[in-house]
Amino acid sequence: MKRRTLATAEDTEAFGRELAGYFAAGDLVILDGPLGAGKTVLARGIAAGLGASGQVSSPTYVIARVHPVVGGAAAAMIHVDAYRLGDGPEALDQLDALDLDTDLEDAVVVVEWGAGLAERLVDEHVLVRLDREPDTDVRTAEWGRFGA
Repeated sequence: MKRRTLATAEDTEAFGRELAGYFAAGDLVILDGPLGAGKTVLARGIAAGLGASGQVSSPTYVIARVHPVVGGAAAAMIHVDAYRLGDGPEALDQLDALDLDTDLEDAVVVVEWGAGLAERLVDEHVLVRLDREPDTDVRTAEWGRFGA
């Protein structure tokens, strides 16, 4: 896995914009890390890098939100929060009910809290692990492609 230190929330967002340049429709990106690690900030940067429209905020209460690209020249982003899906078989059923495997054909799907769950949707995925140093805005990002 690659590793980078992100000194500020702005650096985290800029890193997301940079990563977006490597993504295309069909990519699944899983964001993992504790509360406050910067997953939504990173998702906001990915959306900006893709040219996706709409405000990117934590999708906790809607579970999934589509951010289309203005003009449709690039892949849309679907932002998912798997935090409320629970554990075990019911979480898999709830994830299946979102039909994300269908959406993957036309979008970059970014899943917060999806580690250990969303990987089964595709043969290959990108995992980004974020961690935040106590009492600071400094984050550490580790990322890589996994699977096929």
